[in-house]
Amino acid sequence: MDTDSNTTNKFLSHLTSSLVYYREILFFNVLFILIVLLLTQDLSLLPALILSTILIDISSLYFIGRRRNKELDKIKTIINNIRKNKYNNEEEIQLGSNLLALQKAIKKMFKKEKSDIEYLQRLQKMRSQFLANVSHELRTPIFAIQGYVETLLNGAIHDEKVNRRFLEKANQHTVSLSNLLNDLIDISMIESGEMRMSYRYFKINDLINQVIQENKIIAEEKSLELTYISARDNLEVFGDKDKLRQVLINLILNAVKYTEKGKIEVVVEEDTKNARVVVKDTGIGIPENQHDRIFERFFRVDKARSREQGGTGLGLAIVKHIVEAHNSKVKVSSTIDEGSEFSFLLKK
Repeated sequence: MDTDSNTTNKFLSHLTSSLVYYREILFFNVLFILIVLLLTQDLSLLPALILSTILIDISSLYFIGRRRNKELDKIKTIINNIRKNKYNNEEEIQLGSNLLALQKAIKKMFKKEKSDIEYLQRLQKMRSQFLANVSHELRTPIFAIQGYVETLLNGAIHDEKVNRRFLEKANQHTVSLSNLLNDLIDISMIESGEMRMSYRYFKINDLINQVIQENKIIAEEKSLELTYISARDNLEVFGDKDKLRQVLINLILNAVKYTEKGKIEVVVEEDTKNARVVVKDTGIGIPENQHDRIFERFFRVDKARSREQGGTGLGLAIVKHIVEAHNSKVKVSSTIDEGSEFSFLLKK
């Protein structure tokens, strides 16, 4: 009984599935009957024609519906498999030869979905790494400040040999903490698109000379020479002057940090359409396999040196984002123990 019921249900299911074509079938039935009647001129054939077309229609609809249901079941299975991540690549998705267009569309959907999932997974991993790095970077100055303050409260405040030195150390760490928070705010605004850029033409010599003067004393504290080989007079470039000031300051301070002797040199070179800004140093250099990684947040070539000198690990990441906002790219060339060169183009 159950077998008969299942057979009937399948039969009705196939017929129901094929009813989407009833308009076309009805049209051809009427057309067929009219043609036969016109050719034979015999109306007595009408009942037999109607009966035969009905029987043929039922048979045709059954086979059409059965094939359509098989195709639909195949599509449903593939979509469910995609949802359950059962496919490793799009080539595993196969439909019949008469569904190649749909197969191509499903493969394209699968590829995009897989790409989106991988992208979200990378974002999640980056988010976790970022939070871990931020926690670590915040913990370092906070614990240091806490240690100095507790030592002072426990009696060192009255010891003239150490009290001022401890306060200066604590103050140094508050400056580091402030720099880190400012850099975090900057990079979060840049990456979220909330940082507004103000593009205009300005004189590049005036900006670089000002930045050189502001940072000369920092270089001189390490007995380093900080110079600018100026461009031609009145050379103007197009960009956000304030953001490019931050780029230059970050590149110069980074060069000072990793240079023990010699000089840091800023150069502007011209071609017909662009000005190339270059910051060169005679520092420790960067291993070639780290040229791309130095622009990652919190990545440091020399972690101990960077923390000792107050680096946040975000300076070059900020440089990268600002330069890219100017439709340019930071290029790096470096030789170990000889120095490094950072450069980018600005439109004239």
